[in-house]
Amino acid sequence: MNFEDELLQDAQEDAFIVSHIQRALPEDVRTRLAEEDLYYILDVAEDYFAESGVLEAEADDEGFVDVDLDAAARYVAEKAKAEKQGSYSLDDLVLVIEAQLSYGEEIEAQ
Repeated sequence: MNFEDELLQDAQEDAFIVSHIQRALPEDVRTRLAEEDLYYILDVAEDYFAESGVLEAEADDEGFVDVDLDAAARYVAEKAKAEKQGSYSLDDLVLVIEAQLSYGEEIEAQ
């Protein structure tokens, strides 16, 4: 697979994840967060997972990795503020990140 194909595949995967997040969020949160906000949050949350070591963490006996959702939400909120991307509530960010993580669980269950 060449680089362009990988970029296209990543973009398609992100679109599936954002669609899943939109379906999982409560209506009031969906109205506050535009689709472009979700793409931004998804991208920054993935940065957090990579930088925090979550991606390399060992799973527990049930196959789960402990993710500090509050820390991830704070990271996204701080980065969004620093990049003048917007101001997101921590509660909304936790819901988005939970939905993002649930997408992976949904895929694994199929």
